[in-house]
Amino acid sequence: MKSASPSPFRFAVGGIVAMAVAMGIGRFVYTPILPGMMDELGLTAAGAGWIASANYLGYLAGALAASGGWAHGHERMVMLASLGASAVLAGLMGATDWMPAFLVIRFLAGVASAFVMIFLSSIVMGHMAAVGRPGLQTVHFTGVGLGIAASSALMAALVTYHSDWRAGWFASAAISALGFVPVAMLIDRGPAASAGQGSGTGREPALAWGAPLVKVTVGYGLFGIGYVVTATFLIAIVRQGGGGRVFEAMVWLATGIAVLPSLWLWQGFARRAGLAGAYLAACVAEAAGVAASVSVGGAIGPLLGGALLGLTFVAITALGLQAGCQLAPRSPRRVLALMTASFGVGQILGPIAAGMLAEYSGSFVLPSLAAAIVLLASGLIVWSAKRSA
Repeated sequence: MKSASPSPFRFAVGGIVAMAVAMGIGRFVYTPILPGMMDELGLTAAGAGWIASANYLGYLAGALAASGGWAHGHERMVMLASLGASAVLAGLMGATDWMPAFLVIRFLAGVASAFVMIFLSSIVMGHMAAVGRPGLQTVHFTGVGLGIAASSALMAALVTYHSDWRAGWFASAAISALGFVPVAMLIDRGPAASAGQGSGTGREPALAWGAPLVKVTVGYGLFGIGYVVTATFLIAIVRQGGGGRVFEAMVWLATGIAVLPSLWLWQGFARRAGLAGAYLAACVAEAAGVAASVSVGGAIGPLLGGALLGLTFVAITALGLQAGCQLAPRSPRRVLALMTASFGVGQILGPIAAGMLAEYSGSFVLPSLAAAIVLLASGLIVWSAKRSA
């Protein structure tokens, strides 16, 4: 029989593992595996961008689907099913070399990762609020960094054994399957009742749109465009610059390690500057890293780009979602889903445009600098929302 007051740390740890599997590995392991696919399959930058965008299109579709009420009362079941699907789909990526199959698999993986992120967040954030632990509401996002760090260590090990790109997908599937078990044990119930609903059986009301929520949603979508260029092509940028496979793993490891303290640092800053101020500052820092990855020579540029990406992108995700939930406190799942959908539109556009610009210009300099500008615009729009509130 379930206890009446579950431990918040139980949900925090389960959430971290789930995000490591579904996001850190399920979504972002494509980045370190991509250069091998490009080399061994003759995949172009534009083709790589289309595969990435198929994943983000699935993420958008999943977010839009999650905004409906069909999963009410079944959030945990849907989250766990999606987590299992993420492991299976990673394995299928290594079982084919057919471009249409890549597109379909990564689309479905995007749907699965969106379902995990939205339903897991509604469960974890709701229980943290119910037991008066708001400081732990977003700690599960650190799992993204844990998954990225794990995938970088995995790729370094595979390099040692001269393994090909397929081995990366198969090993990722195995790690994801192992992560499913603790999540199922730790996340042992669905969402807590929200303050607006009054009970666990009520349905959330429709969103009340105002200028601040519109600005935050639009700005969050621009963030999806700006961050995803480096998040998708960082290791390809390293390889294009002549970096070896060990250095590629080091850059991705630096990205994952930087994620781990990022929420603590930026949440602390947000307590002093407010969510909008912290969001703007994080966007400025990430824009600097995106520009540095292609404009600073030698090993410093990619390492700085990876470190600043890790130090900001998960925190910006959490800050943006928190800002949206503050503006729609009675409909947390709806606002999480629709903001994630806005983010998803940006992620679809970003890799396609970046891949085409890279193929046209012969490098990732132009798309990266454009992404830095978009990040600055995202920060300014969200910051302006507080003046409209």
